[in-house]
Amino acid sequence: MNDRAGRRRARRLAIGTAVVLALAGMNGPWLYRFGTEKYHQYQIDKPEYKAANGRWEIVEFPEEYRQNTIHAALLRTGKILLVAGSGNNQDNFDAKKFDTRIWDPVKGTIKKVPTPSDLFCTGHTQLANGNLLIAGGTKRYEKLKGDVTKAGGLMIVHNENPDKPITLPAGTKFTGKANGKTFVSKDPVLVPRAKKVFDPVTGEFLRNDPGLGRIYVEAQRSGAKHETGTQDNYRVQGLSGAAARNTYGIAQKLALDKKDFQGIRDAYEFDPVAEKYIKVDPMNEARWYPTLTTLSDGRILSVSGLDDIGQLVPGKNEIFDPETKKWTYTEKVRQFPTYPALFLMQNGKVFYSGANAGYGPDNVGREPGVWDVDTNKFTKIPGLSDADQMETAGTVLLPPAQDEKYMVIGGGGVGESRESSRRTRIVDLKADDPRFVDGPSMEKGTRYPQASVLPDDTVLVSGGSEDYRGRGGSDILQARIYHPDSNTFDRVADPLVGRNYHSGSILLPDGRVMFFGSDSLYADKGNTKPGKFEQRVEIYTPPYLYQGARPDLSGGPESIERGESGTFTSRDAKSVKTVRLIRPSASTHVTDVDQRSIALDFSVSGDEVTVTVPKNRNLVQAGWYMLFVSDGEGVPSEARWVRVP
Repeated sequence: MNDRAGRRRARRLAIGTAVVLALAGMNGPWLYRFGTEKYHQYQIDKPEYKAANGRWEIVEFPEEYRQNTIHAALLRTGKILLVAGSGNNQDNFDAKKFDTRIWDPVKGTIKKVPTPSDLFCTGHTQLANGNLLIAGGTKRYEKLKGDVTKAGGLMIVHNENPDKPITLPAGTKFTGKANGKTFVSKDPVLVPRAKKVFDPVTGEFLRNDPGLGRIYVEAQRSGAKHETGTQDNYRVQGLSGAAARNTYGIAQKLALDKKDFQGIRDAYEFDPVAEKYIKVDPMNEARWYPTLTTLSDGRILSVSGLDDIGQLVPGKNEIFDPETKKWTYTEKVRQFPTYPALFLMQNGKVFYSGANAGYGPDNVGREPGVWDVDTNKFTKIPGLSDADQMETAGTVLLPPAQDEKYMVIGGGGVGESRESSRRTRIVDLKADDPRFVDGPSMEKGTRYPQASVLPDDTVLVSGGSEDYRGRGGSDILQARIYHPDSNTFDRVADPLVGRNYHSGSILLPDGRVMFFGSDSLYADKGNTKPGKFEQRVEIYTPPYLYQGARPDLSGGPESIERGESGTFTSRDAKSVKTVRLIRPSASTHVTDVDQRSIALDFSVSGDEVTVTVPKNRNLVQAGWYMLFVSDGEGVPSEARWVRVP
């Protein structure tokens, strides 16, 4: 444990003991008059308590600006983009009421932004130009078994014509050859032409492999008698002649089972200056719950998600080029569960921590490892404890990013499992033979933990719940600061608001941390009352902002090339001990693959601090960053925004 952490822990223990002794020595009438809650408030407001533990405060927007925030991102303007879409609310979805807000945490202003699609459960990442790329979202809400009135499911349409593709419009009817039942498509489908297959030795024609299209179909009428029990071939009504012979459908069981969410292909860039969405080309695949990760060349990888018929995208990943605004498939497929935690490594490969947000087979794509996207080679990393409890786990690249150490925090069993993990696991990807080892444990098994990198090279870990979506009143009102140098947790002030599913955290340019969202399944411990979405924002002020005056930082260039230097002004230059370049967050569903804190070399001359940006473009991805300087006590300046082109 470092000295500063030790002093903080000692102060916390001393203050906690003082509270116990004070309460034990007070008489009944005083307690009745003053109240333990008021005394607690008095205690946590004391300067020495805040200096050891930090402080939480709630921000409640005016009613007309409140929303069910699912996604949040820090923009290069210092404002926060808060995205709800339909906000996990079927009524909003049916009414096409899609919400976005922009909040200025400095001025306290908030405004509504027109939202073009249902960006509920979309994916997002920061682009090099300072825009936010947003792709995917919701086409249809799930229907639970019992709420499904029309049998339906996946229809695979075959086209055996090698000369041309065929497009079937929405409303196309398919009638089973054996069962005689008719199903109707919900959307148009383009079915590619068949592929001619030849013998590689003789060149002799062998066969036509049919082109395949996937479409969601529903029975014409409601009721269980319209379900099917087995696979059948389906003729396409409205076709005749060769088209009728070449085009047909095949479907497995079409039933009244639960229907999952369906995704959309829509993609946008959000412009933080104009404060509006700009439509770009849609993805090739519809995706709900995708992860977007920046690659070595600045292009964006889009992975996983549920597609437009509610099926997990079968490993068909794609890449967005910010220059052309176009998407192209990767050459080879690799499947992951939805919202996989994927991070660009310093060698240009991608690290998958094993953490995810659910949806997907429990035996496919769940093992952690290093993925070479170009060759599709995947090298597994051993040693992960509680490997069957990685859904809703958090993953963070520990500071400084140069060390290339990752922490995986908590997690739970697949689906609505009651299991949750107390463990943290750490892997050093610079080791000759990387493997996970356990870090310090948490007090409780924790799903949905939020983790934010701080400018003093620590990590704030807060919130979560022991059970699925806070079931049984299991929200965890605890926060800890992790010290990578000593591999220890410091318990700090407890948050005021429980946070579980659909929550997140964002480091602000002033060094505080914002928390948003939470979508409890139930509102009571007995699980009898429906939960209510948490619309309040909460701000945590870390202990370092109660240590006295913070270093000032001003001037300097707006842009610094990799390998180049820039000079800033500070009256406290001589006190500066560290300089960090921190990428702004884009957070949702315990997934924030953007945040990273990069250590910069620096020199001091008079009131000038000259910083140098590392040369490795995989370490320092192109884009806008917050530049913090910190003194010997870990007290950070307010950030200066710097672009690395």
